[in-house]
Amino acid sequence: MTATTRTRAADELAALPAARPSRVVVEPVRPVVDGGRFAAKATVDEPVVVEADVFADGHDLVSAALRYRPLLGDGRGRRWAEVPMTAIGNDRWQARFVPDQLGRWEYTVQGWIDRFGSWNHGIRAKAFDGQDVAVELEVGRRLLAGIQADDADDRRVLAEAADALARGELGAVDRPEVLAAVARHQQREPLAELAAPLPIRVERLRAQFGAWYEFFPRSTVTTASGGASGGDGAPAQPGTLASAVSRLDHIADMGFDIVYLPPIHPIGLTRRKGRDNTVEASPGDPGSPWGIGGPAGGHTAVDPDLGTIDDLVALATACRERGLELALDIAFQCSPDHPWVTEHPAWFRHRPDGSVQYAENPPKRYQDIYPLDFETEDWRQLWLALRGVFTHWIDHGIRAFRVDNPHTKALPFWEWAITTLLDEHPDLIFLSEAFTRPRVMQRLAKLGFTQSYTYFTWRQNAWELREYFEELAGPTVDFLRPNLWPNTPDILTAELQTSGRPAFITRAILAATLGPSWGVYGPAFELGENRAVRPGSEEYLHSEKYEVRHWDLAQPGSLDRLLARLNRIRRDQPALRRLDTLRFHPVDNQWLLAYSKTDPAGRGDPVLVVANVDHHQAHGALVDVDWAALGLPTGARYRLVDHLGGATYEWSGRDRNYVHLSPWSLSAHVFSVSLVPDDDRAGDGGDGRG
Repeated sequence: MTATTRTRAADELAALPAARPSRVVVEPVRPVVDGGRFAAKATVDEPVVVEADVFADGHDLVSAALRYRPLLGDGRGRRWAEVPMTAIGNDRWQARFVPDQLGRWEYTVQGWIDRFGSWNHGIRAKAFDGQDVAVELEVGRRLLAGIQADDADDRRVLAEAADALARGELGAVDRPEVLAAVARHQQREPLAELAAPLPIRVERLRAQFGAWYEFFPRSTVTTASGGASGGDGAPAQPGTLASAVSRLDHIADMGFDIVYLPPIHPIGLTRRKGRDNTVEASPGDPGSPWGIGGPAGGHTAVDPDLGTIDDLVALATACRERGLELALDIAFQCSPDHPWVTEHPAWFRHRPDGSVQYAENPPKRYQDIYPLDFETEDWRQLWLALRGVFTHWIDHGIRAFRVDNPHTKALPFWEWAITTLLDEHPDLIFLSEAFTRPRVMQRLAKLGFTQSYTYFTWRQNAWELREYFEELAGPTVDFLRPNLWPNTPDILTAELQTSGRPAFITRAILAATLGPSWGVYGPAFELGENRAVRPGSEEYLHSEKYEVRHWDLAQPGSLDRLLARLNRIRRDQPALRRLDTLRFHPVDNQWLLAYSKTDPAGRGDPVLVVANVDHHQAHGALVDVDWAALGLPTGARYRLVDHLGGATYEWSGRDRNYVHLSPWSLSAHVFSVSLVPDDDRAGDGGDGRG
C-alpha cells in the first residue's frame, strides 16, 4: 500500500461517524411549530399528546419513548421523565404527558431497535410453523441474561425468565412483569433521538378555555331590582369603575369567566370624536376610549371620569370574589394630547410640514389617534416604554390583556415583550385583536399571543363554518387558540342586523361550542342590539365607542338565560375544552351543521352538536354520525342527552338519525353521548328524532 493510499484510507476512516449510527428514524413529530423555532402551546393539568413516526430498515421491531421536563428560570432542564410510546399504525407512535406547572417545557422522542421484541416475534412465527426453535431459545436466554437491571426485583424476574427459556418454556416471557422489566432495562444503543428537544409553553386553563364579557364601564345599566335611570341614550350620571362593581353579579350569573374593559385611560381633547364617529365633538361628548392620553396622563393612568387606580384594583378584587377575572385593553396608540407626543417626538413619524399623520385604515380614518413609529431610531426606549405599560398593570394585579391591532406594530417587538413577560409571569393571557391576513395572525400566535380573534364573526353558512374550523383544528391548533366573538364594539354583522333574535341565539351556540374560548360584547349582545349607523355599515348606531349609553337589562327578550345555560354546559362537559378533537359529521341538508368533540383524558362523555344555521326556516335532516370519531363502537345503541333543550333520545349506531330544528326555538342540540346499557333498551326518544 502506497503512502497516498494509506492517507486516503485514513481520510475515509476519519470521515465516518464516531459511533455506529442507529438504524432507527424519528421524524414528523408533533406538536412542533416551525421545526422548534417557536413553542407549541399547552395547558397545565391537561394532556399533551405527542406523535412521531418511528421506524427502521428491515424486519426488526422498534420501540419508542417520550421524554419531557420543565425548564428552570435560567433555561436549564430538570430531570427527564419518560413514558413509553404506543404504536398506533403505519409506523406512527403516540404518548401523552400532563404538565403540572406553568412555564417553559421541552420534550424529545427516542427510538431504538427492540431486540427482545424482534426475537420474541420471530421465534413465535417459527414455532407456529413447526420449526425447531432450540437455537432461538438460547438466543432469547442470552438476551435476557445480558440485560443489566439496577433493580433487584427486576434482576430476579429476568433471571427466572432466562432459566425458564433454558428449560424450553417459551411462555415464561409472556408474563407482564417480564415484559415490563425488559422494557425498562434492555439496551437502547445505538439510540435515535431528535436533534434537539422541542419547546412547549404551558399556560393556565383560562388561556385555553374561557368565556369573555366586554362592557364599557362609563355606560350604565338597569337591572330587575332597579338601578340607574335613563332612557335609550345617556344616563344622568355616567358610570365609573366603582359603579361597575354592581354589574359583576349579572355577568357572573351568566357564567362568564373574564370581564374585559375597553381602554380606561384619559381621553384626548384634540380632534376628539363626536357621537356616531363624527369628526367634531359637541360639548359633553366623552370621546373614544381608544384616543388615549391627555393632561391626566397616558397608558399608565386612569381617566379621572372613571375613577382612580385604587378603584380599578377594587374592581379587580370584586371580580375575583365572584370567580371572575378582570382584563384590560392595551392599545398602543396616542391622542395628540398624550404626554409621549411632547416628551418623545421621535416615537412618531412626522410629515414634511412637521405634523404627525393620524392613523388610517382606509376607508376608516382615526383623526384623534397618532400611530407609533416602530422604525424610529429611538426604538429601544420605545420598546421599553411599551413593555412598561404591561408591567405597570401587572403590578396592580392584572393578568389578562386584550391587545388592540397588534398586527400594526412590529412583530419582533411582540416576540421580545411577550416572551420576557411570560418568563416573569407565566400566568399572563394575551388576546390578539388582529383581524388581518391569516399568516400575520398565525405569526402573532407563534410569537406568544395566547389567543386570537378569528374570522368566525363573518363565517355564516354551514359549509364555510366547516371549512374554516377544519382549518383551525388542523396544524395551527398547536399554537393558535381561537377566541370566537359573534359581535364586538366594532363589528355588527349584516347577519345580526337583519336576522333578528334567531341569529343571536344560533351565533351564541356556535361560538360557545365550536371553540374552547368565546366572548360577547354586552349588554348589546344579550339585548339583541342590531341597529347600524347606516345601511352597509358594521358600526352600531349610537355606538358606545363615542357616547355613554344606558342599558335596561330587565327588558323582555334578553338572552341572559341562554348565555348562562351555554356557559354551564361548557363547564360541565370537558370535551368542550378542546379544539384538536373537533370532527364534523355528514348531514344531508346544507343548512345544518353537525360536529363533535371528545376529551383525550376520558373525562365525561363525547359531545355532539347539531345546529340549524338558517335563521328564517326550520329544517330536518339525517345525520350520519362517525361513531369512531367519538371513540365509540359502531352498531350500538346510544343515549343522547340534549343539555340545551332538556330532552333525551336514543339513536342507533347502525343508521343515520333524523333531526328537525327550528330557528324560532332553540336552533341546536348540544348532546352528550353514552352507550345504552344492554339491560335498558327502552330509551326515551321513540323513533330517535332530535
